[in-house]
Amino acid sequence: MTSALVVRQDAGGVATLALNRPAKRNALSAAMISELARFLDEAGADPAVRVVAVRGAGMDFCAGADLEEIAASRSRGPEEGLADARRLGEVFLHIRCLEQPVVALVTGRALGGGCGLATACDLVLAREDAVFGYPEVRLGFVPALVMSILRRKTGESAALELLLTGERLDAAEARTTGIVNRVFSKEDFEEAAAGYLSALAARPATAAALTKRLFYGLDGASFEQAIARGAEVNAIARLTRDFGDGLDRFLHRTRKD
Repeated sequence: MTSALVVRQDAGGVATLALNRPAKRNALSAAMISELARFLDEAGADPAVRVVAVRGAGMDFCAGADLEEIAASRSRGPEEGLADARRLGEVFLHIRCLEQPVVALVTGRALGGGCGLATACDLVLAREDAVFGYPEVRLGFVPALVMSILRRKTGESAALELLLTGERLDAAEARTTGIVNRVFSKEDFEEAAAGYLSALAARPATAAALTKRLFYGLDGASFEQAIARGAEVNAIARLTRDFGDGLDRFLHRTRKD
């Protein structure tokens, strides 16, 4: 399935959504953000989809927001700017609320809103020559939407430094900081990323969904609340078909040994 601005390709339980404005380095326009939200909803509701991947067409993942659109919105008042910002914020919420893991595949530049989009994904795979950064402050702007996510992934001090300086990170630095999970070589990136996604898609879907829901559901919980919620999810997981099948396989192998 395709649109002018987003391309979806499915294979082996993985739905890959490609931002499709390569001539603009996949800059996030309002129309693209709306299309991405729609495609995330459709992939999330598709029982055949175990993993959602987000990437950019062409050389770059996404070089940020469409600054021409933002410039035009300045003359239309704060309501227009708020609506525009909320659209991207809702995409970040979509990603967190989807049952399936959402994985960013980052090649080239992931800057500004593009880096925010990658950071909002559950996991990030980067090609070794990828570049990450939140340069908004250098334009007198604020990387506001990504802040709550970034400080969780990197810690307060590291996040604040990145946001205040606007410095760029290479893939290895981004992994050390906590933004990136895996870095693959330029030559092996496509094969390695495909293997990673395939292995993730092979995990039992209900276990993955419950893990993701509990993981994010612990935000703001006290230790006692976290243990209680963990116990509830443990009890639910025991009764799922996926766990029953896995338990039978394990016990069968153990008895044979």
